[in-house]
Amino acid sequence: MAAQKPPKVLLFDIGGVCVVSPFQAILDYELSLGIPPGWVNYSISKTAPNGFWHRLERGEIPMDDGFFAGFNADIHHAERWATFYKLQAAKDPSLPQEVPPVPKMDGQWLFNDMMSSSAGPDPWMYPALQQLNKSGRFILAAVSNTVIFPKGHKLYREDFYDDPIRSLFDVFVSSAHVGLRKPDARMYEYTLREVDKYARANADTEKGRALGWADGVKPEDIVFLDDIGENLKGGRKMGFRTIKVSLGRAFEAVDELEAVTGLKLAGDHPRIPILPKMNKPKTLAKI
Repeated sequence: MAAQKPPKVLLFDIGGVCVVSPFQAILDYELSLGIPPGWVNYSISKTAPNGFWHRLERGEIPMDDGFFAGFNADIHHAERWATFYKLQAAKDPSLPQEVPPVPKMDGQWLFNDMMSSSAGPDPWMYPALQQLNKSGRFILAAVSNTVIFPKGHKLYREDFYDDPIRSLFDVFVSSAHVGLRKPDARMYEYTLREVDKYARANADTEKGRALGWADGVKPEDIVFLDDIGENLKGGRKMGFRTIKVSLGRAFEAVDELEAVTGLKLAGDHPRIPILPKMNKPKTLAKI
């Protein structure tokens, strides 16, 4: 079988790929409360496409008391909890068969813990991203489901793109700014148009001429990294090549990137998976 041609574009998700996964904080929180892991993500996925989480990530609603009240309601939905619990009990005989009450959770605390814990760079992917940036051999792009923090929030930035990680990219597509989010097919189409536009606009530069940017970017010219299966599935439908970034094991994806690019990308951080820890809010009602 003939080897695939090198990509023109390396397309990255941010949370769980370039920065520490917010799902790690969710898992830690669930384990700390004795909740079967996966409840929060299940709740978010089942409220798609118009749950409070999804609307926030499309920039349709602000991050205010109304959002947190709605998000709290979503993760305390009794029928959805019962369905989820029965699915887990069917897979795990150690769980009581009777459905317990909906766990009492502090959605605002959890949300802010997720966002704070995922602000730091991933210890394996970030050094790889820096090396890719230095190489100058690829268009570096990002497509991320994002939120806009209000003024006064500790994570607020006056210039959203003035960030050590975001500034490494040639193209950055933010869901909250474009009104689309993964895995909506229109998000991938929008991203493809943006990287194609960038390539053609820079085709006459020394780098553009050397890398064939005058021909633009086609779906098969893109390698897409994400930590969520549904997002990767959407990318593959678009024609992108994909790499899965597993929770706490981004070093494995860096290995795949090295094979795709032919570059040495790994830093010196130990290849030891990140394990869950028990985080608890300061105040939490008992389940």
